[in-house]
Amino acid sequence: MTAPNKHKLAILTWCILYPMITVLLTALDPFLRDAAIPIRTLVVTLIIVPAMVYGALPFATSRLRSWLTDMTRS
Repeated sequence: MTAPNKHKLAILTWCILYPMITVLLTALDPFLRDAAIPIRTLVVTLIIVPAMVYGALPFATSRLRSWLTDMTRS
């Protein structure tokens, strides 16, 4: 099995991560509005990292495997 192209994997990660962070920050804003930035960051990363590692990235990479491993196209 060919390893995924790191540049494509970085793009895919950003394409998943950015909307997830935006939605989560919006959803948690009423609860964390008065919290300090380090506390907000802690809460968001405690949710986002497991969601990415165990959910979003495995789902996306399994469906885009041929694009991620195709070295003939950029």
